[in-house]
Amino acid sequence: MVFEYALVRVVPRLERGEQVNAGVIVYCKSAGFLEARCSLDAERLRAIDPGVDVDGVHRALEGVRRVCRGGAEAGPARTEAQGARFRWLTAPRSTIVQPGPIHSGLTSDPAAELDRLAGSLVG
Repeated sequence: MVFEYALVRVVPRLERGEQVNAGVIVYCKSAGFLEARCSLDAERLRAIDPGVDVDGVHRALEGVRRVCRGGAEAGPARTEAQGARFRWLTAPRSTIVQPGPIHSGLTSDPAAELDRLAGSLVG
């Protein structure tokens, strides 16, 4: 099955461009799969910006997970299809929590792919 993924990056000081990978979003239309795995290395983030709002970043990352899950917790995105939610999450933005570029691949198990990507790219 074809799947798509994007990293979720934390860029505490946009003018410097430094970033920490804090999550990955995986979408597989044919499997009906949309999920994010997030893990923030707060010490690494504070090394880039000692004044960063770590609690705010945690809330934003939880928001990414809620939008992936859909339903009432997803706020305005609750009624959108998975594909629309993935496109919304991966749309370019200049906030502290940003999506990286979208990549694609083939998999027989999107959940295992999420585990693999999170283990190798996040943290």
